[in-house]
Amino acid sequence: MVHAVVLRERWLRRYEFDRSITEMSARSFLGHINPLIATLILLASSTAAVRLYYHLKPAIPRSLRYVLRHKLAERQRNICADVWPILQAAARQPAGWRGWPNQQRFAFVLSHDVESRKGLARVKDLAELEMSMGFRSSFNFVPEGSYKVPPDLRHWLTERGFEVGVHDHRHDGKLYHSFARFCAGAQRINHFLHEWDAVGFRSGFMLHNLEWIQHLDVLYDSSTFDTDPFEPQSDGAQTIFPFLIQRPNGNPIVELPYTLPQDSTLFVVLRERTNQIWKNKLSWIATHGGMALLNVHPDYICFGKSPSRYEYPLELYRDFLDHARRTYAVALWHALPRDLAAFFRKAASPNVSPAKTLALV
Repeated sequence: MVHAVVLRERWLRRYEFDRSITEMSARSFLGHINPLIATLILLASSTAAVRLYYHLKPAIPRSLRYVLRHKLAERQRNICADVWPILQAAARQPAGWRGWPNQQRFAFVLSHDVESRKGLARVKDLAELEMSMGFRSSFNFVPEGSYKVPPDLRHWLTERGFEVGVHDHRHDGKLYHSFARFCAGAQRINHFLHEWDAVGFRSGFMLHNLEWIQHLDVLYDSSTFDTDPFEPQSDGAQTIFPFLIQRPNGNPIVELPYTLPQDSTLFVVLRERTNQIWKNKLSWIATHGGMALLNVHPDYICFGKSPSRYEYPLELYRDFLDHARRTYAVALWHALPRDLAAFFRKAASPNVSPAKTLALV
């Protein structure tokens, strides 16, 4: 398995690479937008600039944020064509890897981050769609953010075979501003992990610190990715497999990086009109026997006929699920994040318990 020391060295090398990409992209963009904003983008690879951005974010109009993100992402996409959406080096299997349960070719995991009241109102509709197609997923809720999580909704999900996880603390981009602030947030996060009987966590905006999260009472974290140059903290894990974060108490955290591009990146930031990137990446992951983990936000899905500029048609997601079901029904191991994490953590032990499999209908 990949241990924390090796991972840290890998991430440090990756950080320097990602930082250089961000700086090159921002410099090429300087002549096209307001110099002050351009300077902020140029500095966005630094921790201080990320903190400043999330401090100022509430005052920046949403439309302006998305225009800037789109223009910057288009240039980043050209620069990063050899590492996104597929990073060939990420296919390397962990040391001692023995494969997925029942000799399945690859793992298939669905998760959802619910960021707003709008997303909360769409949870049941999204879950109903997945149930009708034989899938189950994890819904990650913000415990003390802009909405309240109804206990009845959590129970409705778990009674139907879904998983509930914790998504950040307040979803304001400030969880990692300092170690003291993180520890204070961790106390509240742990409170909700226990109250919700949850074992999984994902931070807002995919910000991460793999040393600090050892203070969370979790089985797994899913705040990283194999490759994603469009995230504010773009140091990818460079693997399409789970890996372990060792803790002093001997109970490692399983890290589950998302390995399929986020829906918000594809359809809102990059403005893709098809889901072909999802399908191509899924084929590549299946070929290499990895973990296909997708993060979809109900906040950005249009369940009606006229998507706003910040939404995409539900059909793009439904079609992808149908493609996965028809193409890989016999080959994929469909599991909830908690079940995959439990399997992976036990895989290094000779006493491996049978992992739970979600059968496709």
